[in-house]
Amino acid sequence: MSIDKRILKKLEGRNKPLTIGIVAGEASGDALGSDFMQKLNAIHSDINWVGVGGTTMQRQGLKSLFPLSRLAVMGLVEVIKHLPDLFKARDEILQAFDKANIDIFVGIDAPDFNLRVAKKLKPNGVYCVQYVSPSVWAWRESRIHGIKKATDLVLCLFPFELPVYQKHNHPAKCVGHSLLHSIDDYLLNTPKLDLRTQLVWDNQGLQQFFVNRYDEVSQLVCMMPGSRRSEINAMLPLFLDSVHRLLLIDKNLCFIIPTIDENHQYIVQELLEQRPKHVQEAVTVVFDASQPNFSQLAMAASDLVVLASGTATLEAMLLSTPMVVVYQLNNLTYQIAKRLVKTPYVALPNILAGKQIVPELIQAEANTDNLCRLVNQMLQPNSADKQINYLIEQSNLLRQQSNQSPADCVIEHWLAN
Repeated sequence: MSIDKRILKKLEGRNKPLTIGIVAGEASGDALGSDFMQKLNAIHSDINWVGVGGTTMQRQGLKSLFPLSRLAVMGLVEVIKHLPDLFKARDEILQAFDKANIDIFVGIDAPDFNLRVAKKLKPNGVYCVQYVSPSVWAWRESRIHGIKKATDLVLCLFPFELPVYQKHNHPAKCVGHSLLHSIDDYLLNTPKLDLRTQLVWDNQGLQQFFVNRYDEVSQLVCMMPGSRRSEINAMLPLFLDSVHRLLLIDKNLCFIIPTIDENHQYIVQELLEQRPKHVQEAVTVVFDASQPNFSQLAMAASDLVVLASGTATLEAMLLSTPMVVVYQLNNLTYQIAKRLVKTPYVALPNILAGKQIVPELIQAEANTDNLCRLVNQMLQPNSADKQINYLIEQSNLLRQQSNQSPADCVIEHWLAN
């Protein structure tokens, strides 16, 4: 999709900057927001960005009102604990938007927060966009009525999300995930061993980790326990228990945990240091600010990824790296969600395929015995190759169905109204 020249001329004819409010609620939203901002900056050079985002959005011109981590709260019980500050954060954002007199509001994911912001803005004439659809296709379809009241347009990441909006006659476009375009072709076309050499060569910490063992490494497993502290605290102990058990099977296995920043690196390292020496020696925790795509390089260079459900499952799929998905929630949150969710899967590759193509261990099934069994199974060539073929098939299909620019969609729909 490209913007109609008449609409583009209308945009260029404005005699004041285009002011856009934008809010991302977590690290994955920061990546989406950065991609969106970059595309819109390429369309129009005079944009004033106001809102909340992480480092990648700030590189595109956003001066964040406060750290993105303030909004990164997950789960029903966890949100309840943080409600007072979340309400305060919402009010601070609304005050900043009112002062800046924004034309458009774009909420990146975090629908429970962003739709409440949009609900306050839309009646005042602000054009409101929700970028990343709430999971109305999976549970509580009745939420569509609140979405219609709060938004003018919904940008969906996946084609399976569109039918519910078509059913309820609300504007929605499938723009695909920015990862479809942002993953470096080098990671897709370079042999795994070459990627592994680059991974180690370009990072001093990894050089020290591998210096005495590089030739002895049998296989490399990338572990990604999540981007929130609550996820790390829930997932990492299970991951490290499994490392202990897997080393009994193969003492030459090595494990890498890429983190999103130095703070997360410290949190993970602190938990690792509580483990036996042989576990510590087999696991390296790495953050590399010099390489924005470091976690993708780590995934692509690994034989297997063990990860919490989320955007990282899409990354692994697009990188054609076999995976095992593990996830646990607060038990009360899980029991409530279990009764409401219509889809049987949590991992995006499985939802896209409509069947289980990557193994999932959820809640009670997420235990050391099951995880060790599946990791050992997926490190076998036959199992890995079978999953890789499925991942490539779904990646190709997703690319065919996601070919619209989110920036083009927002500008065209806004100016057409």
